[in-house]
Amino acid sequence: MSPRTTFLGRLIGLYLIFISLAMLTHKQATIESVNALMHNPPLLFVVSLMAMAAGLAMVLSHNVWSGGMLPVVVTVTGWLMLTKGVLLLFLSPEAASGFFLAKLHYEQFFSLYTGIVLFLGIYLTYEGSRRQRGN
Repeated sequence: MSPRTTFLGRLIGLYLIFISLAMLTHKQATIESVNALMHNPPLLFVVSLMAMAAGLAMVLSHNVWSGGMLPVVVTVTGWLMLTKGVLLLFLSPEAASGFFLAKLHYEQFFSLYTGIVLFLGIYLTYEGSRRQRGN
């Protein structure tokens, strides 16, 4: 297992755990923040640039589609980050809001989406830590 894979697994995993727990703890504030973001084009632009840059960094540094579940999950996570950044960058604020809030029913399925992120974070952190120790 590549040291880069284990590092990224732990880094992304811990990030996702902390973010998802904070979102669950502050559910209403998170929903209001996402709604406000979707209706603030300059801020949405900046956030989309950061998401796209993070996704590009992931894809360019770790585009591994073999070697087990962990490398593939890290790679897919990078591609999802890049895709989200590009969508937010090129969709109009109205289209982005319609897609992320209305089509995906963000508020209605908030707990499900956040639970998936938490589970993914736990998986990546566990596997990255386990692989680093050589188990």
